[in-house]
Amino acid sequence: MAHAQLPLIAELDLGDSEGSAASKAAAKFTGTTNPRHLRVIHALMIRPRRREEIDSISGASNGPDLMADLRALGLSAPCRVVPGIDRDGFPIRFGVYAFTSEDCRKITAWQRKLKRSAGSN
Repeated sequence: MAHAQLPLIAELDLGDSEGSAASKAAAKFTGTTNPRHLRVIHALMIRPRRREEIDSISGASNGPDLMADLRALGLSAPCRVVPGIDRDGFPIRFGVYAFTSEDCRKITAWQRKLKRSAGSN
């Protein structure tokens, strides 16, 4: 039996539609205390991460759901779909999450606010 290649999805859009993305981008990020969120935020402030890395870093097996949580909190955190090769040599597309410069500004402002409030106690 010949080894058949699985069909590829032509294009994936894991982001929001244009209208809701613009409104969410303007949303204020007020922070989080969820340890999974905090680990992923720290990692994404360093560099973009593949979906599998998000799973591993967060300690959960549903990275896309965790990223949806961060978006609901006011971050954009877009997912770029990039081409790659799987372990069997087949071409694939996989998701890479990254913070936008606006996300980084929101997170930095939140961290500054936390430090100020910790210093005033």
